[in-house]
Amino acid sequence: MSHVHVIAVISAKPGQRGALLNSFQANVPTVLAEDGCLGYEATIDTENAGPAQAPFGPDTFVVVERWASMAHLAAHAVAPHMKAYAAATRDMVADRRIHILSPA
Repeated sequence: MSHVHVIAVISAKPGQRGALLNSFQANVPTVLAEDGCLGYEATIDTENAGPAQAPFGPDTFVVVERWASMAHLAAHAVAPHMKAYAAATRDMVADRRIHILSPA
């Protein structure tokens, strides 16, 4: 099976995006060191992107991930550092939508 892409749309509770992003960024080096991780970064709306922009808004960030396989993604989901991150940030998150995609 080919690699998979993940688009995770994370909405923080009002005023919590900065703290949530700080926690996310602290976890990034550990995730990037995972077997099969090909990319893992948080993104936010680009300012002044013009009328083509469909903004997510000030409380939301989007995680763009790439994994070598579904097995690698599955291992990531249950990794101890991800469980710790989820527990530490639970009270900051308003909503989370995970999209798992394959190359067309």
